[in-house]
Amino acid sequence: MNETVGAIRIEAFDYPLPDEMIAKYPLPERDQSKLLISKRGTLTEDRFFSLGDHLPGKALLVSNETRVIHARLLFQKPGGALIELFCLEPLGAISDFQLAFSAPSPVHWQCLVGNSKRWKGGRLESRVLVGETPVVLAAERICNRGSYSEIAFSWSVPEIPFAQLLESAGQVPLPPYLNRAPEAIDNTRYQTVFAKHDGSVAAPTAGLHFTGQVIEQLKAKGMHFAQVTLHVGAGTFRPVTSTHIGAHEMHAEHMVVGKQTIRQLMNHNGPVIAIGTTSMRTLESLYWIGLMLEHNKAFRELHLSQWFPYGHDPEHLQETATAMSHILEYLDIHQLDQLSASTAIMVAPGYPFRVVKGLITNFHQPKSTLLLLVSALIGDHWREAYAYALNNNFRFLSYGDSCLFMP
Repeated sequence: MNETVGAIRIEAFDYPLPDEMIAKYPLPERDQSKLLISKRGTLTEDRFFSLGDHLPGKALLVSNETRVIHARLLFQKPGGALIELFCLEPLGAISDFQLAFSAPSPVHWQCLVGNSKRWKGGRLESRVLVGETPVVLAAERICNRGSYSEIAFSWSVPEIPFAQLLESAGQVPLPPYLNRAPEAIDNTRYQTVFAKHDGSVAAPTAGLHFTGQVIEQLKAKGMHFAQVTLHVGAGTFRPVTSTHIGAHEMHAEHMVVGKQTIRQLMNHNGPVIAIGTTSMRTLESLYWIGLMLEHNKAFRELHLSQWFPYGHDPEHLQETATAMSHILEYLDIHQLDQLSASTAIMVAPGYPFRVVKGLITNFHQPKSTLLLLVSALIGDHWREAYAYALNNNFRFLSYGDSCLFMP
């Protein structure tokens, strides 16, 4: 770990956020959100549907294709107590997300257990309709893993895939700061137009502003698009509780990037713009994974630790295209069409950016790792940007307004 980075005090990333500034619901139209533009320290504002007027020519915009799952399952005990199981990630033989969601009964998942003290043991059951088929869903706690539990789920019509069961039995995992129960509108509006691959317990919210029309307008202006997948974990809501960020542990998240995107990144001549912090973390992780693969392509499981990027001399780092070429060689050697890895990367002030030149994002919580990421890109100018937004009635957090940050 870089000692200077590790010594950063999280208090320096606090700001007053009144509850009335937090958007509790989405706007009627996705692309009507306000857009705060910060270019080289100059602030202007517009509407999101005019995004193309503010992007550099030949930009490559990279979206996250993860899809939010109905991760919150509620069970009522015979005595009336409600137990909530918040599904985080698959366990056991099927740890691959795509396979895990297509799996029949039974499956094992790592979960957060709400009202855990009221569940001493035994089997929980819930009756649900999957389409027109009545199904009994059962849950048993296998063991505790720190603050999480391993839960075995089984259901009475075993051939129904777990994804279909979750869609019917579960609830949208809205962020806790919305302080409301999920409603029908959240089924569509807490999902981006890019969403394809099940796996997230929170939306990559920068993508919530995009519509098919906005995408077509951007393409007509000469912009290009590429796709990655990073499944957002519950750690995205986890506050930094340590005094210094060096003591904060990032939770690893699963990322998947196809060969086509890696080739685009290797060959693209214009600036790369991340659609959201999740895309940024994926893109920057790709570079360091490419660096890891330069001298060792025998890895079977790839993981990027949170401090790995900070231990290198920027003067002697390879070009982005070279790092991408190492990944393509690795995929060819192992006969793979896509790179699968986990990343716990922490992007904080002092981070040496290798891929991303700009960021489309929402406004983030005080004292959060996402705010550290914004500051890493634009420096202390984030304070001026956030003060402007607070003074000009921008809407904050997941369902709030958008920003374009170009350092």
